[in-house]
Amino acid sequence: MRKREYDEDDVRVRPGKGSRPRTRIRPAHEDAVEGFVVAVDRGRYTTLVEPERPRGSAQKRKSSPQRRLVVAMKARELGRKGIVVGDRVALVGDVSGRPDTLARVVRVEPRTSMLRRSADDTEDTDGIERPVVANADQLVIVTALADPPPRPRMIDRILVAAFDAEIDTLLCLTKSDLAPPDDLVSLYEPLGVPHVVVHKGGSLEELRDQLTGRISVLVGHSGVGKSTLVNALVPDANRAVSQVNAVTGRGRHTSTSAVALELPAGGWIIDTPGVRSFGLAHVSVETVLAAFPDLIEGTVECPKGCTHLGDGCALDAWVAAGNADPARLESLRRLLSSREGTPDDTP
Repeated sequence: MRKREYDEDDVRVRPGKGSRPRTRIRPAHEDAVEGFVVAVDRGRYTTLVEPERPRGSAQKRKSSPQRRLVVAMKARELGRKGIVVGDRVALVGDVSGRPDTLARVVRVEPRTSMLRRSADDTEDTDGIERPVVANADQLVIVTALADPPPRPRMIDRILVAAFDAEIDTLLCLTKSDLAPPDDLVSLYEPLGVPHVVVHKGGSLEELRDQLTGRISVLVGHSGVGKSTLVNALVPDANRAVSQVNAVTGRGRHTSTSAVALELPAGGWIIDTPGVRSFGLAHVSVETVLAAFPDLIEGTVECPKGCTHLGDGCALDAWVAAGNADPARLESLRRLLSSREGTPDDTP
């Protein structure tokens, strides 16, 4: 997948793997320390500060500060610039992490990625973009195979958001003791989306292998078992677990804000609140098409402004001539349709 670069506010460069977020502090604030935003709550940013590299004698190394959580507010000089979980920031002021102290965020470092969703796709909200998390290098779509049933349209929309953010995807199928995964897995095979299958009380080793050493954001609608997974992966996470409504087949929101949690074996997972919609008004047709390099050449003969969904699209003849797999074209059109449809995840 081709990579694009952001400006200073949104810099897209390929993230590297590693369990500890790294920042590059520029010299504007020489006394600034590095921080990784792990939670956001009403204008307060909880950041993880790593100890500085020890210098000098062994005695100094022994007395070097430990990693700590520092609560901070945004400095006035940042204006309206948003700060989200996953951001790497520069902190000044009281960075001791002691109770009732408050540091200041004076800079947000260039981002390697930014996962976004639109508030809605309707005209009355004008598709306002909402940032979800920054600097993740993997998006894990958590969906149940039953109770509640899978919603492929929702999965498609989240995949499109991942393509827009240019981060890797992983499909995590839960509750496999209630229904087989075969049909859903076959639906996403043409897209090359890797998957893991789990159930309550079963082994999570395959999932842990996929998460170790990465910064992964977990997304899924309520009731699919996301919080149960998080509690199993990070035993002291204590994320609230929801029940599925027997009438609507939907869960209720139990996680109210995103939070970054460090995995015991290295790496981070960012748990997000359960979502019932995932608007894509900010994503262009070209962005989705870029995820299908095997089909791009076939669009050369398409009429100007072609949506690749209706009559007159040159992709039909391109695929019929044997230049690409028909299943790939079907997948492209399914994702494009999900982009134009309602953000609600009702089947």
